Amino acid sequence: MNELDRWVQRLQQELGLDQDVVLDINDVLDLARVAAHEVDRPAAPLTTFLVGYAAGRASGRGDPITVAVLAARAAALAESWSPLG
Repeated sequence: MNELDRWVQRLQQELGLDQDVVLDINDVLDLARVAAHEVDRPAAPLTTFLVGYAAGRASGRGDPITVAVLAARAAALAESWSPLG
């Protein structure tokens, strides 16, 4: 287990999140990269937070949508983003 995996596991414990939550770290990092480059750097943490929030809400409603699906939707939006100018 690398340092990032250890950090995520410990953070999940600290935040009271189930350890069986499926989190593909690479999906989240890829989403952050796309949001930062296609929208604006501060969009990276905000986008990943909102995807996580949406996944949590969906889970609470019993909706089987996954973080990976939501991340793909957010990445597609970021990739098609065109700033107002």
